Amino acid sequence: MKVAVTSTGSALEAALDPRFGRCACFVIVETDDMTFTVVDNGSNSLGGGAGIQAGRVMAENAVKAVLTGNCGPNAYQTLNAAGIEVVVGCSGTVSEVVQRFKSGALRAAAAPNVTEHSGMGGKPQ
Repeated sequence: MKVAVTSTGSALEAALDPRFGRCACFVIVETDDMTFTVVDNGSNSLGGGAGIQAGRVMAENAVKAVLTGNCGPNAYQTLNAAGIEVVVGCSGTVSEVVQRFKSGALRAAAAPNVTEHSGMGGKPQ
């Protein structure tokens, strides 16, 4: 299964970035063999709509789940509409988070866990 982890860097040892729409990059991991690719998050500096754009990138990369710290309502809705599970509350390295997901310790969220614009310090535009 392909999962995307919000990350501060481009390796399995990189720390998870807790912001979905504003993370530095996504490490897309094939959980069967831990092979991965890195997709830079070109949306992280947008004034608005970063989560929606990042959600579209996840759909384009055919991921089945996103593992992150926080996900706002617009991003959550975009991911949910694409059939992508959203797992929030994650922390640690990319590899650690994927291992916890594989072991069943992490579950999909039923709703966003932060308000919109939280990645920008919660300040609406």
